[in-house]
Amino acid sequence: MDYRERIFSQEGASFPGKTYVEAVLEPAFNEAKHHLLKPMMAINKAHLIMLREQELITDGEAKEIARALCGIEMEELRRATYTGQFEDLFFQVESRLLELAPDVAGNLHLARSRNDMGITIYRMVLREKLLVTIASALYLKEQLLLFAQEHAETVMIGYTHTQQAQPTTMAHYMMAAADLLSRDIKRLIQAYQTCNRSPMGAAALTTSGFGISRERMRELLGFDELVENSYDAVCGADYLGEVATAVQLAAIDLGRTVQDMLLWCTQEFGALKVASPYVQISSIMPQKRNPVSFEHMRSLLSSSAGNATTVLTMMHNTPFGDIVDTEDDMQPYAWKSMAVLEQMYRLMACVVGTMDVNKDVLLERAKASFATVTELADTLVRTDRLSFRKSHHIVSRVVKEAMSAELAANQISLELVNRAAVEVIGRELSITEEELRLALDPVHFVMIRKLPGGPNPQEINRMITERRAVLGQESAWVAKKQQAIAVGMNRLDQMIAEWSVG
Repeated sequence: MDYRERIFSQEGASFPGKTYVEAVLEPAFNEAKHHLLKPMMAINKAHLIMLREQELITDGEAKEIARALCGIEMEELRRATYTGQFEDLFFQVESRLLELAPDVAGNLHLARSRNDMGITIYRMVLREKLLVTIASALYLKEQLLLFAQEHAETVMIGYTHTQQAQPTTMAHYMMAAADLLSRDIKRLIQAYQTCNRSPMGAAALTTSGFGISRERMRELLGFDELVENSYDAVCGADYLGEVATAVQLAAIDLGRTVQDMLLWCTQEFGALKVASPYVQISSIMPQKRNPVSFEHMRSLLSSSAGNATTVLTMMHNTPFGDIVDTEDDMQPYAWKSMAVLEQMYRLMACVVGTMDVNKDVLLERAKASFATVTELADTLVRTDRLSFRKSHHIVSRVVKEAMSAELAANQISLELVNRAAVEVIGRELSITEEELRLALDPVHFVMIRKLPGGPNPQEINRMITERRAVLGQESAWVAKKQQAIAVGMNRLDQMIAEWSVG
């Protein structure tokens, strides 16, 4: 037996080969029956309604096909296993329809193809998953705004290059995280708008010679627009690439905040305490209270970004045509990426919404920190009309001498400041003891930084109010889209059910 015959003896000489089933067809079938069956049936129903309205089939044919559609047992299909009798789920459903309506069910495929059907199905699945993900992102945004409001006056040190930089507030940090999340939400909404466009009517590639209505299919299936060019409709994959890009960046963005939270939970930082439902203990060390919820978020967000990257990588260097690379094999990575991101949004909301902040530790650390000395340099500009660079040199010398003497920032004396000034500009300063103390006060530092976007509590509360208004609009948008899709799908079911008994 030569090598070809050995392979045929193991794999079979006709479709489908054993390894092909194991590696490709069976996994794709299992994904399809769980994710694609519902939109596939919705397309069947919408197409039937459109064909009848366009008078491409008779009323009797439409009713017979409607009865066949209603006769499909959805749960039976979801429990089915891949046998190789049919290439995929589409052909299994079509075969069942032909059994139920043998004379006319074949007309349901008039002026359509698996090409436009497949891409439409993928878009319908993605749009629903996107809306769920966006809704969870909005829930997290709500929790971040509530947390920021509670901590508008919680003074802490802000860091640059991992080093103590300037006093700020916990709310200022969280509002930055909320604004970053807001941009991710905008990108996800834009991805939804690109995705929610109907390819139906493109057929295999060039539309059809039958007088179908692409616009009616768009309307029945709840799409906002058409993918007008029929070649683009079945060959373009950027709708999925845009989703993957938005999800990838969102996962990366949230991961950066998670990394900070995890660091702030250490005893050395002592800033945050994660609530009991989200920590785990050690099997050997009785004192351990591990904030593993943040650790899981960090790693799972990386997996979300990784799956999104896989989508983009699989698209790379593929032909601009109808190819399986951008279909069955690639879609599940987008679903997994979104599913993980959606879960992490909800988990982050729960953890942030229940964690405690050690306000006293953060304030005392800020008082002792040299993070306040930017304001001392600013104050010398005001009191002594120095250039900022001269003032900067004086304060830099003050800090070096204070650190050499092992003094904290709030232990800097007026004598030390004047001594540094004499060395730099040859004279003492006119700053008073009271002005010095105020310049080194982290609370004062925060209060006077009330320019737009600064950490001043009133400015923070202004931003929170504005962000809440936008949050309300975004939440209403999601609810409207979800309701429109649900109403449209229910209308399809109702119309076909009525036809089936007519």
